[in-house]
Amino acid sequence: MAELKKILSIDGGGIRGIIPGQIIVEIEKSFGVKVANDFDLVAGTSTGGILACAFLLEHPNQPETPKFTSEEVVGLYFERGDKIFDVPFFHKIRTVGGILDEKYPADGIEDALQDYFGDVWLKDLLRPCIITSYDIINRKGHFFGQHKAREDPDFNFRVKDVARATSAAPTYFECEQIMSEKGGAFTLIDGGVFVNNPALVAYAEGRNIFKVEKEEATAKDMKILSIGTGYTRKPYAYKKAKNWGMAEWVQPVIDIMMSGASEVAHYQLKKIYGTIDNSDQYLRIDGDLKSTEIDPDMDCATQENMTHLKEFGKKLFDDNKDAIEQWLAL
Repeated sequence: MAELKKILSIDGGGIRGIIPGQIIVEIEKSFGVKVANDFDLVAGTSTGGILACAFLLEHPNQPETPKFTSEEVVGLYFERGDKIFDVPFFHKIRTVGGILDEKYPADGIEDALQDYFGDVWLKDLLRPCIITSYDIINRKGHFFGQHKAREDPDFNFRVKDVARATSAAPTYFECEQIMSEKGGAFTLIDGGVFVNNPALVAYAEGRNIFKVEKEEATAKDMKILSIGTGYTRKPYAYKKAKNWGMAEWVQPVIDIMMSGASEVAHYQLKKIYGTIDNSDQYLRIDGDLKSTEIDPDMDCATQENMTHLKEFGKKLFDDNKDAIEQWLAL
């Protein structure tokens, strides 16, 4: 029997990307598994897309070796989180607290991405990947892929631009216009608006790029590790919501949209993998933040909250260690 193709999928969730990042740190510590060495395809949306790029970035002086350790990838949030989610006083005044323009200026995130990714091209990442964004001009999903970039310069972009586009969350950051190596222009926003959990996208892409005896791969040929960024499922009371207008609905709609998309992808993959002999080839790790000390807001980048997120990631790993070990052994 051919070895199963291994897929890693990482959700969006802003600063909560620390959670899947720390789970991956613990997987590496416990099992010696590295993303750039041991997965055949890596998928990410928004903060998950940034993580995917960081894990797959090649060291400039050591070919076929990742530039960053998993701890250094998580360290990105601690080193730059408060600067990325920082609102200068005059920006707050000019935008009326984010009502008239994006909540955060792009300088913080763009400086961080430049420092971490430099001018590396997507085609030069170490593994195939699928990173989501949404094209607001052509009104369709846009999927960045290292494997596509290697074949066609029109699919090749600077990694820093890929990371910026996948995380251009409406109301938080302005949309991003980026250029491909061939010169095509794309105006993009955060992939979380339609696929916050990219595991089903990864499954579809895996079927396209993996071949088993010259045939398209199916679920039985692939195993998927899907990692979330925590959830709260905040309730919205009827008495309040029934009188909301456009302004009041903006944040709840984003919250519902992102969590709903994640839940639907998980439901569909459970059904797909439920039809094969070993349904354990699909493993989803996520956790309820409700009873924790964590502020679930995707832009709460205080050192205290980031520390809680890191601790929660470790706890999620500990709670799922046996399942992860079993998944790795398949």
